[in-house]
Amino acid sequence: MTVPEPLSAEQVEGRLRELEGWSGDTSEISKTYGVDYHTGVLVIVDVAKDAKQRGHHPDIDLRWDRLRFGITTHDAGNRVTDLDFVSAHRIDEIAAQHGVTGA
Repeated sequence: MTVPEPLSAEQVEGRLRELEGWSGDTSEISKTYGVDYHTGVLVIVDVAKDAKQRGHHPDIDLRWDRLRFGITTHDAGNRVTDLDFVSAHRIDEIAAQHGVTGA
């Protein structure tokens, strides 16, 4: 298996400008969504199914009024790679399907 290439700080900055509400650096990108608890669980289930298919899993933190995803590529030494931005786009798509927007 090929280890994904980590992105430079400049590459991460540029890619983050393409995503609404996402922030981070070369070690992790993240986004927090405002969401009620039960809708958050539904989003998590769909994100988990998608992540399993791609073999790339975000860190997830659910609170009663918010849901946070953190993404890094563990195989690349906990650095941000293209895979993380693919995941960020998918998470945004899945959240939108549930009517969830950024916090």
